[in-house]
Amino acid sequence: MFKKTLLAMTGASLLLGSMTAGAADYKIDKEGQHAFIQFRIQHLGYSWLYGTFKDFDGSFTFDEKNPAADKVDVTINTSSVDTNHAERDKHLRSADFLNSSKNPQATFKSTAVKKEGDELKITGDLTLNGVTKPVTLEAKMLGEGKDPWGGYRAGFEAEGEITLKDFNITKDLGPASQKVELMISVEGVRQ
Repeated sequence: MFKKTLLAMTGASLLLGSMTAGAADYKIDKEGQHAFIQFRIQHLGYSWLYGTFKDFDGSFTFDEKNPAADKVDVTINTSSVDTNHAERDKHLRSADFLNSSKNPQATFKSTAVKKEGDELKITGDLTLNGVTKPVTLEAKMLGEGKDPWGGYRAGFEAEGEITLKDFNITKDLGPASQKVELMISVEGVRQ
C-alpha cells in the first residue's frame, strides 16, 4: 500500500511539474549586447537609412505550449537613437521626430501572442512620442538552451512596421519615407 501511494504521489508531482515547466520568464541580455532594436527608412526613395537604439531594457515570458500566455515588455530610451551621423541623430531627438526631451522613453507591452506555423504574431501597445497605438510584430524563435555559465537562454527575431504620422511625427520626408521598418533581435536569460 505504501509503495502504491508513494508511486502515485511521485507520478502526480512529475505530471504537475511537467505542466508548469513550460512557462518561463526571461530578462533581455542587455549587458552582454545580445539584443538589438534596429530600424530602417527610405531616404528620399533613393536608399535606406539604418539606425538603432543603443539603450533599452526589457523582459519576456515564453511558453512554447501556450503562446497565449507569452508576454513582452520593453522600454527604449529614445535619446539613444544612433544612425552613425551625429547631426542627424540630434535632429531625430528633436520635436520634429522623437521629441526625446518631452518623451524620453518609448515602450512596447504585448496584449496578445498567437502562433501561426513557425511564427509568432505579437500584438502590443507601442507608445512613441507620447502616442500609444497597437503594433503587430512577426517573430520567430532562433533557438534556446543552456549557456556556458550555468544559465538558460532563448533567442528571437521580429519584424514590424510603423507609420510615422500614427505617432504624431509629422515631419514630411517625402512619399517614400512615411513608414519605418523595425528589425529586432533579442536573447533572454531565464530568471
